[in-house]
Amino acid sequence: MPKTNSAPPLALTAESPVLAPRYREPASVPAPRRTRPPASGGRQRPGPRTGSRGTLASYRRLFATPGTRAFTAGNLVARVPMGMFSVSAVIMIAAEYDSYALAGAVTATGLAATALVAPFTARLVDRYGQARIAVPATALAVLGSLALLLCVHLHAPAWTLFAAYAATATTPNTGGMSRARWAHLHRDDPAALHTANAFEQAVDELCFMIGPVLAAFLCAALFPEAGTLTGAVLLLTGVLLFAAQRATEPPPAPRGGGAGSPLRTPGMPALMVVFLATGAVFGSMEVVTLAYVDGPAAGPLLALQAAGSCAAGLVYGSVTVPGGDVRRRLLGCLAAMTALMALPLLSAAGTGSLLALGGALLIAGMATAPTMVTGMTLVQRLTPPGQLNEGMTLAVTALLGGIAAGSATGGWTAEHAGAAAGYTVPVAAAALALVLAAAAGGTTKARLP
Repeated sequence: MPKTNSAPPLALTAESPVLAPRYREPASVPAPRRTRPPASGGRQRPGPRTGSRGTLASYRRLFATPGTRAFTAGNLVARVPMGMFSVSAVIMIAAEYDSYALAGAVTATGLAATALVAPFTARLVDRYGQARIAVPATALAVLGSLALLLCVHLHAPAWTLFAAYAATATTPNTGGMSRARWAHLHRDDPAALHTANAFEQAVDELCFMIGPVLAAFLCAALFPEAGTLTGAVLLLTGVLLFAAQRATEPPPAPRGGGAGSPLRTPGMPALMVVFLATGAVFGSMEVVTLAYVDGPAAGPLLALQAAGSCAAGLVYGSVTVPGGDVRRRLLGCLAAMTALMALPLLSAAGTGSLLALGGALLIAGMATAPTMVTGMTLVQRLTPPGQLNEGMTLAVTALLGGIAAGSATGGWTAEHAGAAAGYTVPVAAAALALVLAAAAGGTTKARLP
């Protein structure tokens, strides 16, 4: 699940933070022997895959494609810092300036800058290629992180912190670039692509479980700047390793697919509003849980929610999903999310037990990955060919906007109506996302292939 006040899970991971492509290029990448059945009419209909053996077999087949393990390893290294940067910045700034308000304002500025810059960076990636754009964009973002570290260490004026952290907005959507590679490799195999999308969403959840814990440990065990420094090194190293895998890189679309922004595509604006409401679920749930627990147990409880989403994503990727209307599948996922998000509310208002709340969060998290996988599948089907990174980055930006709004609303509700009552906000946000998705159905369905 995307995290509050963090750089995008360039991802979430929007990412997870997830695709069923509409690519029309010739199928130039042959399927490796025994990894995919031969194409039949351009669509595959694999048999059911259930149980732990079926789950493992699905992912073994996925990574049997040459080059996939190498680019996945590099991308994983690059994505772990996405869960580190905001936590590291808050700890580092608060320790030096003795102001959590300043630390929060700086990270919020970075979030706003990313929302503006990330779609433009993604458009360049689509137009000129991943390696050509991602490496210099990452280098600039790393310089911003190092500048922030230096400013804090020297106790520079507060305005320099805002300027330095805003420079990190050029960080490319690493999760989106990885999903684009899967889409290119499996553009004629929806079953393999579904597995890849679910895997990517599970990776998003994993990174946002590990990242904050690693950042907090480094800052406490070494020195306050250690989290930011380590994150910058991991980001640059991971992107360099990822960009070096040229054999699996999608070909650039020199004119951006021959179209303007993907937001001009019928159905996309309405779907972005759905993502905005979905992001509010994530942001409010995190803040309300922190307010309700108000102690060190809050971290493990939130990790349980991410763990539930990660496990559900892996299972969801190993089963055969129903064909046909993806929009209806999204409605089903949002309905399940609305119902499951009520469990933490019932637990907090009822027993008040942290053990019961942990179980409720674990179960509630299981709706996250399937919803994100299905939603991003719809994003890709609506996105014109050659603009895939931009389309997914717009979805991540909408999620981040929703996270910010949900965090503010959840925090206000918890403060004025009580922390237990604050759990009504994620339920209401999920219900709103469901209503918006149902209302947007006509336009979206008309645009789908």
